[in-house]
Amino acid sequence: METDKQPLFPSYEQNVNYINERLGVDDSFDLVRLELEYAGRQMTLFLVDGFAKDDIMVHIMKVLASLEPGDLEPNPLTKLMKTYIPYIELDQVDDLNEAADSILAGPTVLVVEGLDKIIVIDARTYTTRSSEEPDLERVVRGSRDGYVETIVFNTSLTRRRVRDRSLRMEYMQIGRRSKTDIAVCYLADIADQERVDYLKDVLKKIDTDGLPMAEKTVEEYLSGRHWNPYPSIRYTERPDTAAAHLYEGHVLIMIDGSPSVMITPATYWHHLQHAEEYRQKPLVGAYLRIVRYIAVFLSIFLLPLYYLVSVQPDYLPAGLQFIGPNEEGNIPLLLQFLFAEVGMDMLRMAAIHSPSSLATALGLVAAILIGQISVEVGWFSNEVILYIAVAAIGTYATPSYEMSLSNHIVRIVLLLITALFGGPGYVAGITLWILYLSRMKTFHIPYFWPVIPFSLRAFKEVLLRSPIPLKRQRPEFLHPQDPDR
Repeated sequence: METDKQPLFPSYEQNVNYINERLGVDDSFDLVRLELEYAGRQMTLFLVDGFAKDDIMVHIMKVLASLEPGDLEPNPLTKLMKTYIPYIELDQVDDLNEAADSILAGPTVLVVEGLDKIIVIDARTYTTRSSEEPDLERVVRGSRDGYVETIVFNTSLTRRRVRDRSLRMEYMQIGRRSKTDIAVCYLADIADQERVDYLKDVLKKIDTDGLPMAEKTVEEYLSGRHWNPYPSIRYTERPDTAAAHLYEGHVLIMIDGSPSVMITPATYWHHLQHAEEYRQKPLVGAYLRIVRYIAVFLSIFLLPLYYLVSVQPDYLPAGLQFIGPNEEGNIPLLLQFLFAEVGMDMLRMAAIHSPSSLATALGLVAAILIGQISVEVGWFSNEVILYIAVAAIGTYATPSYEMSLSNHIVRIVLLLITALFGGPGYVAGITLWILYLSRMKTFHIPYFWPVIPFSLRAFKEVLLRSPIPLKRQRPEFLHPQDPDR
């Protein structure tokens, strides 16, 4: 939502007092109002202490202090902007509200007596951490840099890898109060312009006070399905992964304050790909992808299937009669699985909330003490621990953290349906899951594409990691303007 415009007043004092009162400068110690006099004119600098580059501002003030009263005539605004303020990023505004909002974003505002415009000096700096390899997207061999929480650094990391003249970084702000900086990033001669316009239109319609959770808040506005656990947007903290998607025709969203870049659109299969597959030889990468698919689908379907054949051994063929619990246990099998699922989630949360130095010790305690003792006292059977461990490995093998949590919920629901309705419930649950994903759309694109609707060429690309020299075409579902690589 746009802020009401407040034109400048005829009086210099009125303009200064308006900004002073709007920001509450006298009530905040980190808001600085510096009254100056250069070239025979009254001037006031407004800035946020900690955002302004001190050396740049001192240099600008030294230059202005050397001016004589007649140096700014006959056109003081032009002289200041083009001659006497030695800085690159300069702007001028004629709206007091816009000027006040600019101060809160980091730039310094200069109000000059006798001018009908306010000068904005974008000499800001943000405290930021160094670029490091993301924890969730590590590779054995590859780059070790990753996105950080400052949007300008993230755009530079992207441009370093995409030196294309058609790369666009379109700026906008979201949040009536937070005024959060957002950049929509795409290749203008590859990305589908209709999809770009649609995405920007949706972003502009977001009406909220602020984005406290940054990209997750934006995703909830973009996805539309509030209670759907599956992510319709892929996240990455790797600049090389983001660059690869730009070349395919995807549109990226970068949000200030978040190290995660949003990739749109993203189908179900995008969440199961990882940079490690492309850091190895094609055959090795194809093998890793197939193993990952097996792990992911085992994490969804193995537990309910084991429960089914345990309570109804008739489903087992003759050679597999050994599958199933050797002992009944003191607790029903369904409750054992549910307790184990909840226990795994408790362990996950405990590991997140524990210091890094204690996380390993916590895992050892949970695996050795809790697991072993729970079997000995009769809470769990050995088979339950085994299949829960296999499901957990599949969950952690999922590249997308959001996708792993969604599959985890589906596994629990499928387990409950199987417990209620037996074999028909297991089959019906899987069928409903496939139908549900098939009906989903991510920015008007089928979520389960290219499986449903089926596309043979795209399906081969999804199933196997093909050699880069053979990937001559960009994904057809993105409708790229330039389909040939």
